[in-house]
Amino acid sequence: MCRAERGAVTVEAAIALGALTLVVLAALGAVATVAAAVRCTDAARELVRLAARGEADRGRAVAAALAPSGAAIELTVAGAEVRAVVRAAPVGPLPLRVSGHAVGAVEPGAIAGPGAGL
Repeated sequence: MCRAERGAVTVEAAIALGALTLVVLAALGAVATVAAAVRCTDAARELVRLAARGEADRGRAVAAALAPSGAAIELTVAGAEVRAVVRAAPVGPLPLRVSGHAVGAVEPGAIAGPGAGL
């Protein structure tokens, strides 16, 4: 080995380890993002299901428990239709946001209106 090539393997290993670290962090971020999107969708679905039965307050509590921490939960009732949107930031420092949407019909016999908790 020439004197000029000494340390080349160390530099290459350091670069490879840095690149490997970035790939692992990107993979973990992708998994966290997909998991957060699924949790948002589940929370929105449960919120719509319970709100359509006239249990909007309970639905909000269940959605808050299912959603990622810090998620924004929105419930809208328009006529006989119930819509929910749950939004969250899965990876804190990144400006990436995921959301879950659900739509349902108010069930017959459920009280829809301001006094029903919807």
